[in-house]
Amino acid sequence: MDELDRISFRAGLSPLERDGFRMENIKNGLLGSGDIKNTELSLSGGWLLAEDGLDGRPEWDNSIQAIVPGSIHEVLFKAGRIPDPMIGRNDSVAEKHSYHRWWLKRIFENENIYVNPKLRFAGVANHCWVWLNGHCLGEHEGMFGGPDFEIKEYLKAGKNELVVLLDSIPRVYNGGWPATANEAWKQTVVVNCVYGWHYAKIPSLGIWQDVFIEDCPPDRIENAFIATKDLSGEMRLNIDLKREQIQAGGIRVRIEPYNFEGETQEFFWKFKDNSGNLNLDFKLDNPKLWYPNGMGEQSLYKATVDLLIENQVIDRKKVVFGVRTIEMASLPGGPRPDKYNWTFVINGVSMFVKGAGWCTMDAMLDFSEVRYRHFLTAARDQHIQMLRAWGGGLPETDIFYRLCDELGIMVMQEWPTAWDSHKTQPVNVLKETVVRNTLRLRNHPSLVMWGAGNESSNPFGEMIDFMGKVSIELDGTRPFHRGEAWGGSKHNYNCWWDGLHLNHNLNMTADFWGEFGIPSLPLKEHVLYYLDGEEYSWPVDKNGNFAHHTPILGTNGELEKLEQYSGYFMPDSTLDCMILGSQLAQVEGVRHTLERARTRWPYCTGALYYKLNDNYPGLSWSSIDYYGGVKPLHYFLKRSYAPLVSVLLFDRTNMAAQQVSLPHYLLDENERWCGKEIKVRVSIYNQDFKEVLDSTIVVFPEEKVSFLGDVSLNVEQTDVVMLYYKTDVMDAAGKVLARNWYFTNYETKQGCILESKRSKLSYSQNGRILILKNNDVIPAVGVTVEVPGKASSLLLSDNYFWMDPGEEKKIEINVDGIAVVKGWNVSIVNE
Repeated sequence: MDELDRISFRAGLSPLERDGFRMENIKNGLLGSGDIKNTELSLSGGWLLAEDGLDGRPEWDNSIQAIVPGSIHEVLFKAGRIPDPMIGRNDSVAEKHSYHRWWLKRIFENENIYVNPKLRFAGVANHCWVWLNGHCLGEHEGMFGGPDFEIKEYLKAGKNELVVLLDSIPRVYNGGWPATANEAWKQTVVVNCVYGWHYAKIPSLGIWQDVFIEDCPPDRIENAFIATKDLSGEMRLNIDLKREQIQAGGIRVRIEPYNFEGETQEFFWKFKDNSGNLNLDFKLDNPKLWYPNGMGEQSLYKATVDLLIENQVIDRKKVVFGVRTIEMASLPGGPRPDKYNWTFVINGVSMFVKGAGWCTMDAMLDFSEVRYRHFLTAARDQHIQMLRAWGGGLPETDIFYRLCDELGIMVMQEWPTAWDSHKTQPVNVLKETVVRNTLRLRNHPSLVMWGAGNESSNPFGEMIDFMGKVSIELDGTRPFHRGEAWGGSKHNYNCWWDGLHLNHNLNMTADFWGEFGIPSLPLKEHVLYYLDGEEYSWPVDKNGNFAHHTPILGTNGELEKLEQYSGYFMPDSTLDCMILGSQLAQVEGVRHTLERARTRWPYCTGALYYKLNDNYPGLSWSSIDYYGGVKPLHYFLKRSYAPLVSVLLFDRTNMAAQQVSLPHYLLDENERWCGKEIKVRVSIYNQDFKEVLDSTIVVFPEEKVSFLGDVSLNVEQTDVVMLYYKTDVMDAAGKVLARNWYFTNYETKQGCILESKRSKLSYSQNGRILILKNNDVIPAVGVTVEVPGKASSLLLSDNYFWMDPGEEKKIEINVDGIAVVKGWNVSIVNE
């Protein structure tokens, strides 16, 4: 299918496929004198915001201070003009302001001398008009880059005035899903998951990315791109060389380590009359490779690309890149015309991809590095290797990609299209989005796949072909897929939307999982935030704040679905029960599917559960809630996704009074234990923590996935209220290398998961280190650590864990505060 797609795109050659010139390896500092004066002028920071008056003019007398980048909703909230849009039903107040026109003004001083200044906007939502010193520069539509204007004749020395008019967001209601959603996003190119279908209804409005003036002299370098030709260090530099002078000159490239210690190398290519798109080849000595999370280091290089004329540096571009290759191998049985090649081969190593969906981080357009780092660090700790930046969101920001590069998190980047919207979105706006952002993102080693969009039933036509063509002609180093799910990948939500039992997710299989999941409530601390004073009790007001913070804003039977899935675990007597029950349903509905997928390698090559994060607080599929609270799923997946782990496969959640056989596997994804002695112990207990089964086997694994046999239980052994399962992977000396644990039979009685025999723990805290000890003769399960008031930033080395009798465990805490220890069967007796 990959080759058939390429034919249909009618693409030309990629940068790697074109002929290139060989660069000379030169002594560092041999060529080029002088430096480039930084004439770039940032216009981000303080602006004024004013609403449109009745006469169509800005009401500057009633203006407020605004910070760019940002959204008008964030400005209004911080100025006290609107209440917090994230709590209660205040989003409806914020939404109204999306349907007004707004003016932004920046007075700035210019002391630079420019040859050819351009005013650049990195992102405006969504349709705008721009004036500089009273001159209308033009208009622009499309959220993801632009407009750019040549301003030489309008820019003055000294004081200047820049004014931007943001047009109101249109309102289009065609009875879609849900009927209350604004479908105007289908007629433009924006983040569409904030228009009322999932999960917020605050259409984006604002200058949400940086604004700056850049000098673009007639002789310059544009769009520098460095690609790996092979892992020996053969590299290609692709540039657009703009020239008006006739002098001979050259291109110098200085390559130095960006995040590791190493040598600097320089290369030079001399030209006479060359210009246009050029390809230059050079070779790095002893290159250090970039690997995904858990497979190796994330080595990055910095390239300084200089244009030299008469041995003077005329222009300079800087690029951070990684040395790595991507190939896509077929599934077992060879290539097929109806399926993509789904096996990711990174740096020559085939891998099962462990990942999650990635949601646009904030409906209010807060894309700060602090927020990104919290979520992406949690993703790394969860052993995630890929995030799918799906077509409900945006071509992700530079901060996001820089952090993914550093953390080893690969990205499947989709264009902002969904459900066949590529057929109605303006072709010129969508084309500009694709070209601009391909050029912006293609240097990032974390970016491993382009995608046309989300869940289009018919991903064909002019725009899909254009996306595929651009992915080859401007990149060519990573695959493009015309849709997701498509060509062998699957999405599945029969649990939740169709009301199927959790057993459905326990048995699902796919060649590659692009999406599936179960929603759960946020942490209690954060539920209390958005309740905004509403009574903390169950049942809730179906027209209240709690109901509003559900997936379709309380319009699609979400409360009944919540009762169903939470009810497998807990009674619906309290809101505390609903929170815990929903979170346990999410654990069961996700972790088993992922573990089954991993055991099917190479017939299944990856799984991306839906999803890591949210853009709005509430009942959601995320493993980390909007405010940053880490749900139980995160810690269970940290075990399920561990490079080395033992897993049991379950085909049902309730095994009471049944004879069962549980397939048992050892997963060693990096094959680091091949040929070495490994001990695997399985221990099973009932609700009184009497031992049902205890078995240890010795194995010498030979590959990534080893079948260890079936763990069998008879009717007498399973005829209990609860069953708890623990698997330990140990080295030859008995040291525990990995632990995993499970629970079944919780449906025999609602709440029984918290009614098992109690175990006594003690703990002590020294700063950010917590030491726990199980002082009892029975295991402690579901041991939970909290730091009250710090839920939005808390990340622990482990949580929701199992402790054997007599076991001592150290927990690292990333924030200051007094820890509180709880557990499903835990009583605390402090020393």
